Amino acid sequence: MITPRFHCTQTLEAVVVSIYCPSVRASDVEINVDETLLTVHINPYFLRINFPHSVLEDDQSSATYDPSSGYLTVTLTKEVKGQEFPDLDLLAKLLAPRHVEVPKQPAIEVIGSEASSQSELEELVDLTDAISLEQREILEAADNDWQFPQTIAGSSSPLQLSTKRYYGFLDMYTGYFTHVAHTENDVNELGSEAESYLPEERRAKRLQHEEKKWDEEHYMADYMDDEYIQELLAWEDPGLRDAECIFTESENMTMLNLPRKEYLPTALQQRNLYLTLLTLLFAYAYDRRTTQHDPTPESAWTICSLIPAFSALDPPPYLSSENVPLSIPTPGFTDHDLASALMPSYRRSLAFPLYRSFAMADACRNDVAAILAKGRRMITRYLLEMKHVLDHHEVYYVYNKIWVDDFCVWIQASASDEIILDIAQQLKVLAITKSMIGWNIENLEDAALVDTTSSDSDNESSE
Repeated sequence: MITPRFHCTQTLEAVVVSIYCPSVRASDVEINVDETLLTVHINPYFLRINFPHSVLEDDQSSATYDPSSGYLTVTLTKEVKGQEFPDLDLLAKLLAPRHVEVPKQPAIEVIGSEASSQSELEELVDLTDAISLEQREILEAADNDWQFPQTIAGSSSPLQLSTKRYYGFLDMYTGYFTHVAHTENDVNELGSEAESYLPEERRAKRLQHEEKKWDEEHYMADYMDDEYIQELLAWEDPGLRDAECIFTESENMTMLNLPRKEYLPTALQQRNLYLTLLTLLFAYAYDRRTTQHDPTPESAWTICSLIPAFSALDPPPYLSSENVPLSIPTPGFTDHDLASALMPSYRRSLAFPLYRSFAMADACRNDVAAILAKGRRMITRYLLEMKHVLDHHEVYYVYNKIWVDDFCVWIQASASDEIILDIAQQLKVLAITKSMIGWNIENLEDAALVDTTSSDSDNESSE
């Protein structure tokens, strides 16, 4: 079945769904309404929308098909007139499966019993076991050319150890890097053993690689000759000047093709998703600023190199294990939480890409704060743009599969506007100092300034 293009609008009394399904017979349309759920089937299209509130199929409801435009327009009455239906433009949220509450009490409760010679359960067991073991073996043998099954005696312990390692969004993925050694994945820092490393080993490899890539001369060259970097710092992102984020037709089509999933993260996993989101937005903000929103063939490499969750499969948190709480009673973040999450992004922006500037890293942090302050729609737009860049790379598209696609769905369907705005406010005033980076950046800059001053004094003396 094909999911058609659609969009939703609302009035005080109704919700209107416009579905693009050209060249179909209107008489074949099947529409079903069940509280918040609308399903529309017309071969070869199938659409299931889960509204935030209940709708009714009554005398005021209607469905009309316009063959000239190819649009089927379904109008459904709101159960509560005047009720606001939020997020009708977040298509991934509308397409997400309906959440079914798990009953807190047992679904079956015994309220009484009577003594009997044989209970209904026992009768069912008797019927199931009516065929004896020998009879089953005979029947199986008849189906296999009268060859009785043979088994090899196993060990006394059924324990089996698996070498599978999981990674990606909520640790849901494995096997994507089995043959990474045979691909041109230049951002992979785990080598051919990417599928076998434990999380602590991935982190150790990442830190080792960052130390190896740090180049004092490159950093100081950009620090001393920063004319072009100053131009990049002065650039203002035009996307952040828009008062309202209205998705384009292309963005809506991309959202329609996102996976249909419902995520059930724990409180700790949910917390870590917000921290990982910061690293994704930081990397895209860096590429967006350094290319002035005109991606280059190197953009995919730049983005992936700056995200530890991509290059080393090592997402936040980056706190030591003794500082990570076992339970998260509140969703709030401290400044230390946010600074530790962005620290690898800062370090990698100073060690990997072409332009290496601490001021640039600070500008990217401010960009992330501005993106978050615009809300979930703006975040979704930036993630979709990142997805577009990676989708057009023959190797790095894999990071969309294990990270970005799920983030595009989660940010629309599950993320909290309140938490996002709180993080934006904290991030705007967050202080990340050069001393926190760990590469003696302040000493290097001070030494360079002393050398420059001494050189100028010598020149004046000579004159």
